[in-house]
Amino acid sequence: MQRFKNILLLAHGDADPAPVLQRAARLAQANEARLTVMDVIAPIDDARRLEERLGLDLTATVRDRRLDALHRLTAPWADNGVLIHTKVATGTPFIEVVRAVRNNGFDLLMKAAEPPAGTLQRLFGSLDLHLLRKCPCPVWIDRPGMRESYRSVLAAVDPAGDADPALDRTILQLATSLGRREDAAVHVVHAWDLPGESMLRDGMARIPLAELERQLTIIREHHEALVESLVAPFGMDRNSPAVHVAKGRPADVIARIAGETGADLIVMGTVGRTGIPGLIMGNTAEEILQTTQLPVLAVKPAGFISPIAPD
Repeated sequence: MQRFKNILLLAHGDADPAPVLQRAARLAQANEARLTVMDVIAPIDDARRLEERLGLDLTATVRDRRLDALHRLTAPWADNGVLIHTKVATGTPFIEVVRAVRNNGFDLLMKAAEPPAGTLQRLFGSLDLHLLRKCPCPVWIDRPGMRESYRSVLAAVDPAGDADPALDRTILQLATSLGRREDAAVHVVHAWDLPGESMLRDGMARIPLAELERQLTIIREHHEALVESLVAPFGMDRNSPAVHVAKGRPADVIARIAGETGADLIVMGTVGRTGIPGLIMGNTAEEILQTTQLPVLAVKPAGFISPIAPD
């Protein structure tokens, strides 16, 4: 976690920013990092017309009042020695936040989870999903009511996938570093399956059960060996009770292991092709983010290009 030296906290919407501010300020304090607390206000309809006719700059008034509120929110931490700044922008929240990240070199974005507005947004709101898809730096979305210190961190890895292997190493580095800082247990989870198993078991391509079991064993051992190579530099092996290699859909496996291990945070990568702006969120990652009730620290693969251009 020492890698984070320039942290951006988004204090926006109805979610209480105080708990995530406490987490961000303590991280900034431990890292001797700079912390910026930001909000984004929407443009006010007819603001220009009112300014021209009545001399009222409503946008500036709203911005100044929000800035005052952020100053009051952050003052206790500034008084405690945290290098903390405040900022209010005007525009579309996810666009202005991503631009701020790109323009100012922020290396971590933190925010409280947005209360969902409807069933389509479910557990993560639309702003959260926009940021998870488009923000070039890691995004840490906290949940209300979480413990001040995590007790269990779950790292979800996929060494058999198409993503850059460095992404899994980054996930483990962050998870183990956070585990040391919080004195928390660290668990690693990887899901595997046999493509076309249902056809091989019961469909037109059915094969003898003994042959199917042989193929399943080969696939399982292959995935276990990949995980073994990945976790060995972190002092683990595939026989460790903290390493979980399980058969099933990744979203289902991750949710189950998170429950079994009492995870307080999931550290995971967002899957996608690099070099193509905005193509980042795979179906599995999106499903996990939409259904989990836990905080998530989501990491982009190297080479990710945000579709939001800097100013």
